[in-house]
Amino acid sequence: MKIKILITALIILLSSCSNYDVEKENPKTTEYKYGYNKDQYIFQEKKIKSGDTFGDILEDVGIDYPEIFEALQTTKGNVDFKKLQIGKPYTLIFSKDSLKTLKAFVYHPTIEGYSFIQLRDSVFGKTIVKPKTYKEREASGVIDNSLYVTLDEQNMNPLLTYYLSDIYAWTIDFFRLEKGDRFKVIYTESFVDDTISIGISRVKAAYFLHRGKEQYAFEYETDSIKGIVEYLDQDAKALRRAFLQSPIKFGGISSRYNLRRRIAYYGNRIRPHKGTDFAAPVGTAILSTANGTVVKSSYTRANGRYVTVKHNNTYSTQYLHMRTSNVRVGQQIEQGDVIGWVGMTGNTSGPHVCYRFWKNGLQVDPFKQKLPEAKPISESLKKQYFRDISLTRSKLDSITIKTKSSI
Repeated sequence: MKIKILITALIILLSSCSNYDVEKENPKTTEYKYGYNKDQYIFQEKKIKSGDTFGDILEDVGIDYPEIFEALQTTKGNVDFKKLQIGKPYTLIFSKDSLKTLKAFVYHPTIEGYSFIQLRDSVFGKTIVKPKTYKEREASGVIDNSLYVTLDEQNMNPLLTYYLSDIYAWTIDFFRLEKGDRFKVIYTESFVDDTISIGISRVKAAYFLHRGKEQYAFEYETDSIKGIVEYLDQDAKALRRAFLQSPIKFGGISSRYNLRRRIAYYGNRIRPHKGTDFAAPVGTAILSTANGTVVKSSYTRANGRYVTVKHNNTYSTQYLHMRTSNVRVGQQIEQGDVIGWVGMTGNTSGPHVCYRFWKNGLQVDPFKQKLPEAKPISESLKKQYFRDISLTRSKLDSITIKTKSSI
């Protein structure tokens, strides 16, 4: 009898231990959202509509104006709900009881963070910026149509097009990339919530094979005291030049410099074209191709609204047919500054900027000039540079270029 009792007790004990272990291994986890237990609160996700204000939204769910005003005064400096953008999401957090009282309001102006205000118990507000994570990534391809299309076909970030066009702005004409040109790039992309991309933070290194010529670009700090970072090529030469290749970021050349151009509207007579036309939509930003001083910002019947920049005693440039100018005479400008926007003023059949280039007082074709390069780095820094980029170059060289057949 005693043996039976002991066996029964042992079975009960083992059974209870087994249940205990299962519960211990699989405890019910409590999920939180914005710091609130998801089992105890109701979360309503909505979007800002035209005419919505913070006060209107809260009044619609039973919060009186005096309470709204007091909450805003209490949280002043921590949150700002004065301008709510149409289409942006917001969250209303209600207590899960019969009264369904609004507990908090959360506004998401960007994917990088949100503004939060608690309206019950202790009133407080805060703006949260989500932590970023950074991932080093690679991209490569063969140009078939354009760089943008090539990246898009591979589901890579097409914004790389803008970064690469900036890096190679002095050495490669991105309007004239050819079928078969190849590229490789190592870059860093930033994320929030570890999965949502918020953009490219930097390009570490790049390679282009354009018209059979190799062009490397390595990010490098050339002045540690001033914190100057540039892109240098495989020979330690700066890719930066005195002049940009184009006065607009994207847009094709519609008419080149041509002293023997014939126009049917003028009886097929020779009408020299001493500029280079870059076609682009009205409103496209026009950039100064080099540092200089604005010497003219005016209007004529032929040129339309135009700007002339003197860069030094040798070079000057001019930008025609602007919709509006963004500079004044005497203003000092830097390479890449927006000096106006593409328009159709003056004698023009379509929106474009006519880019004119003077050297020693003569109007010339800028693409046939040997233009000055940036000041070279010192020999001692050059030796250090080659040592510093060796691993990055090996990594870049080892990237297998993707083709359409390998995607």
